[in-house]
Parts: sequence; structure tokens; C-alpha cells
Amino acid sequence: MRLHRNLVYAVIDSLRDVFNEEVYADKAVEKALKRDKRWGARDRKFVAETIYDIVRWKRLYAEIANVKAPYSRPDLWRLFVVWCVLRGIKLPDWNQIEETPTRRIKGKFDELSQIRKFRESIPDWIDELGVQELGEEVWTKEIAALNKKADVILRTNTLNISKESLQKQLRSENIDTEFVKGCDDALRLVERANVFKTEAFHNGLFEVQDASSQLVASYLDVEPGMKVVDTCAGAGGKTLHLASLMKNKGQIIAMDIYESKLKKLKIRARRNKVHNIDTKVIDSTKVIKKLHGKADRVLIDAPCSGLGVIRRNPDSKWKLQPEFLDNIKEVQQKVLQQYSKMVKPGGKLVYATCSVLPSENQQQVEFFLASDEGKDFTFVKDHKVLAHQFGFDGFYMALLERK
Repeated sequence: MRLHRNLVYAVIDSLRDVFNEEVYADKAVEKALKRDKRWGARDRKFVAETIYDIVRWKRLYAEIANVKAPYSRPDLWRLFVVWCVLRGIKLPDWNQIEETPTRRIKGKFDELSQIRKFRESIPDWIDELGVQELGEEVWTKEIAALNKKADVILRTNTLNISKESLQKQLRSENIDTEFVKGCDDALRLVERANVFKTEAFHNGLFEVQDASSQLVASYLDVEPGMKVVDTCAGAGGKTLHLASLMKNKGQIIAMDIYESKLKKLKIRARRNKVHNIDTKVIDSTKVIKKLHGKADRVLIDAPCSGLGVIRRNPDSKWKLQPEFLDNIKEVQQKVLQQYSKMVKPGGKLVYATCSVLPSENQQQVEFFLASDEGKDFTFVKDHKVLAHQFGFDGFYMALLERK
């Protein structure tokens, strides 16, 4: 591979933004890809994948390069050089690239690869927490799986097309896919491609959604004609899946504290030809109280640490703090206590997170069921999705029924 200055400069600038300016990696990549309209697909792929790669392995590379945050520009170049050496990429004779001790870099890599927190490039506290909650053996396998590059998974919009027909249409647009075992509506891209430019996407035939995330809506056991509330809808990936499962019949109330996210959901719903969704901004407790005892089904896709999805958000490892985790657990229990009141007698509730930690998952459900609000509910079943077992994101979902 031959390195090009303008592409590498874009990578270095983006790393500075992510590491020193707290910019989210996806936003940094988005900005970088707008730098030069002349870049082709290979150029764009190099920029995006290199940024994500160095962000993912930051701790390991920083230890090898012997640099510490905040990173100066020469430090960022040293991180880039480590990335190149470990991938066997020939380094050009540029002023920014110092004399490179290739053997020392490889030797240090071999040495550090024996220590999990360096090998998997994670903060000490996350490593200790993972062992504490999942045990040494399971955590070692799980964090390794969570550091693998995420596949691109599509969810067929079965309102408009079958999975088999979508596969054929995408093939006609030079995108090859394969079925995903255990996930009825999913297709996995054989090779990464910009699916958002396809005719199939513009016609609302699919959404991009990880296979694990696709399991949640199905877990709610919805039927056409029901009244369903998605309490933490966000931009609506699971809301749209619920609409498909309900065949556009009945009512889905998509709620969120952020109006901007619900506006994105409306745009997606139009493209998907979904018309049974009403959106409501949670701007007071009145919105919740009006729905007490009214819903056949309630989905609580609760805010969480996001540890199950770090393969697609590698910078979250560096942004996450212990205090946030403590606070988010309080929020999770609060939403369970409040939003569960919307379930009518005989109705069902799913509590879900994209975390692999029992303290955010089954322990929250146990605490809720032991509380005054939870005494009217019975535990039906739960599903712990671990990345090293399923091959996709880490997730949790529990199904409860109101007596």
C-alpha cells in the first residue's frame, strides 16, 4: 500500500479531534470524508477505517509509541507509524515521520499482547469491571469479540419486500449479502459498501440495524392492531421494526426526551412507508401519566453504558467514566419504575439494553420485580446476547407480563 499525504493528514487531524477535542469518532470521520470530493471509494475507505482502527487500539499503540494524552501532533504521527508498522505498510520519507525502530515496535507489541488490558486496549477500570461482573474466562472472550470490526447488517422492511427479493435487488446493484442464522429479517453484507446510495434504500426496503438489535422488537411479542409504546425510541430503529411486525396496523407511540431524534424517525418512517407511528416528546410526567394502564406492549430500550456496542463505537471506551455508569443505573431503574405503569393488565413489557453487564441487565430487572411498582409483574424470560457467542453486538432483553 502506498500512502498519500492528503489522506494521512485527514487521519491525523481526525485523531486530534477525537483524542484531544472530545469529538465523537463517527462525526470526525464524517467531517474527514467531506475534505475532498475527488476522493474515490478506496480513499474514503482508507481514511474511515484507519481512523477507527487507531481509535480502537489507542491504548496499545500509545504504550508502544510511549506517548501520553493530550497528544501533540508529533505524538499522533507516532501512533500512526505504529499502526503502519504492525500492518506491514512501507513508511514514506516524509518530514513528519521520524526514524522508526521497527523491531522495537514489533517486540513491544508481542510483549504487551500478553496483558489483556493492553491487548484489548481498554481502560483498567473497564477491564476490572468486566472480570468482576462476567468472570475472567467469559470477559476475556467477550472483550476480544467486542474489539472486532462490526459487520454491516441490514433489516429487511417486510412491509415492502421479502428478504429473498431484497437480496436479489441488492445483487442487481452489485451488493452481495447472506442470511443471518437466528435473525429472520437480517442480511449481512459480504463486503462493506455504501448502502445508503442504493435504490433499495431510497425506496424504503431496508434499514441498517445490527442483528442483535433486531432481536428486541420480536421479543416484545406484538400483533397487528395493538397499542404499543416505545418509550426510548431515539431515531426509531426498533420502532420501525415494530411497525413491520404489526403490518402497519394498530398504533405505535414513539417517545423520547429529544425532539430532534423523533424528527429523524418521522423522516425514516416516510421512507419506510410506515403510517401507524405517533411521536411524543417526553417533556413532563403528564405525557407518561396519560398512558397509564393503556398499552398492550411497552418497550423500554433503556439508556446504558453501551459496552455491548463498542465494536461500532470504539471511542466510547475512552469517553465512558465510572461515575456515568453509576448515574445511568439510577436512570434505568427510574424509567423501569415510571414507564412500566403504561402497561395494561395482561400486557407485556420488554426491558432492553446494549450492555453486557449484569448490573445493568438482570440485576435491574430483579430489583424492579422486588419493588412496589414491580409486584404487579411476573418474569417471563430473558435473553443475554454475548458478542463472542452470537457474533454480533452484546445485548440484553427481559420479557415481563403484568398480572
